[in-house]
Amino acid sequence: MAQSLDEDGTVDPWRRRVRRTRRQMPLWQELPLLLVVAFCLAVLIRTFLLQAFFIPSGSMEDTLLVGDRVLVNKVVYDVRDPTRGEVVVFRGTDRWAPQVADEPTPGFLGKLGRTVGDLVGVSRPGEKDFIKRVIGVPGDRVKCCDAQGRVTVNGTPLDETYVIRDSPLDIPPSPNECRSRRFDEVVVPPGQIFVMGDHRLVSQDARCQGPVPIDNVVGRAFLVVWPSSRWSSLPVPKTFDGVAGPVAAASAGPAPLRPTPEGGALLVLPLAAALTRSRAFRTVTSSRAT
Repeated sequence: MAQSLDEDGTVDPWRRRVRRTRRQMPLWQELPLLLVVAFCLAVLIRTFLLQAFFIPSGSMEDTLLVGDRVLVNKVVYDVRDPTRGEVVVFRGTDRWAPQVADEPTPGFLGKLGRTVGDLVGVSRPGEKDFIKRVIGVPGDRVKCCDAQGRVTVNGTPLDETYVIRDSPLDIPPSPNECRSRRFDEVVVPPGQIFVMGDHRLVSQDARCQGPVPIDNVVGRAFLVVWPSSRWSSLPVPKTFDGVAGPVAAASAGPAPLRPTPEGGALLVLPLAAALTRSRAFRTVTSSRAT
């Protein structure tokens, strides 16, 4: 075996001690260290970059089914605002009522397990995180319906092939209910987005609960990762390509820097700058999206 020699040809005793120390570290000491490092990496990734969210309700069927887990990019909206057609996870305002009933309060061990699970993004606490599709951005005029019963954005009708079960047309619109497909024209305020679920028959969304502040958006859902049989990306439907730009107030958020590759995690800023601006520094208490 080759040895490190000093200029005078002797073996360096310090290097020899370092090699002996490394060889003598037993597995029972090395394994906990590796586990701690892996846990810290998982927490950092969950906090600043990516997080898995559990789907507990049917408001996004058939795009997302109950029990699906989606991967959410938490960095992309630090360099641009959400765009039409993207599926986003956000924290609901006070007007947004949870669609899934609270579970019984767990004991100490249950709370500890939830805390650890939430740190690494695999638990399902809380009920104030929602997942919907962006229909309108700041300044857009959104309403329903045209002569064919379609939602229009800035006068352009959307051919929403992803909507399998729509709300009925014969129910009159109500400002406090989302049962009707029809709703009056809404001008999306600056700094907010108009979101709707793909299962319009059961989704409680911006039709009756109001637009969502962009600052409340946690990130973009771009990939279904579980179950493995449903592995797929969540691209922007082509129907949004023909929608004209906002016709009212302009967005209050930062201008886009560059287009985002479909389904990818965009990292166009140095990590330090991205972490400094990241919405992850705001409190996010749930990894369940309704």
